[in-house]
Amino acid sequence: MRTMRQSWTDERLDDLSQRMDAGFRRVDADVRELRAEMNARFDGLNRTLLPLGGGVIFALIGLIATQL
Repeated sequence: MRTMRQSWTDERLDDLSQRMDAGFRRVDADVRELRAEMNARFDGLNRTLLPLGGGVIFALIGLIATQL
């Protein structure tokens, strides 16, 4: 098992900072991509459900009208 170093040099801190910045940029890009994908899926679902719901309502109104 390795022992921890007692001190951090400026170069090591700079390297850690750069790696963390790169990691956060990757995560940020992944989240933005996921948001765009989810938005596209919800838009598609909306385009499907609105006409379907309208058709069901129209059919129910027609059914009620024939029963009166």
